[in-house]
Amino acid sequence: MEVEIKFRADESVEDRIRSVAEFICEKVEEDVYFNSQVRDFRESDEALRVRRDEEEVRLTYKGPKVDPETKTREEMEVVVNDYRKALEILSRLGFRVIRKVVKRRRIYRYGEVTICFDDVEGLGKFVEIEVNSDDVDSAKRKVFEVAELLGLDPSNSIRESYLEMLMRDTSTSEA
Repeated sequence: MEVEIKFRADESVEDRIRSVAEFICEKVEEDVYFNSQVRDFRESDEALRVRRDEEEVRLTYKGPKVDPETKTREEMEVVVNDYRKALEILSRLGFRVIRKVVKRRRIYRYGEVTICFDDVEGLGKFVEIEVNSDDVDSAKRKVFEVAELLGLDPSNSIRESYLEMLMRDTSTSEA
């Protein structure tokens, strides 16, 4: 399971991240999200995307969120070797592109917790704190502890995905 919380952020948050966590890398991620003809992923709270960055291309399925306080959800991901073909396969199977989300992401590590400082085109800056674990309760405690360490109030976390936020903020979709 991917256990995650997200907050709006500014540069002072990243300064606090740098003071406690190890910098891993910076990259630009381009996510292309799809919807199905069989069921509406907005209604089922699922996501299907192809992500491309400087290193690899990944196809990801995310299941519905499982609790009211975090963005915890099942996540399955595979690496694919051809971005264009992955998009074409999904298109030929009847999936349609609903939106592209582009972000500059700086990744930090604090123990087994991943902290991402994101600058999302059209939305601004955010921090995501996540742990991948089958022990959801323990992972939730860890992400909440790191949030508090960074001066972030877990009750102010955002449960919407970047896609949901962009779709809410604009009435047009782009590919």
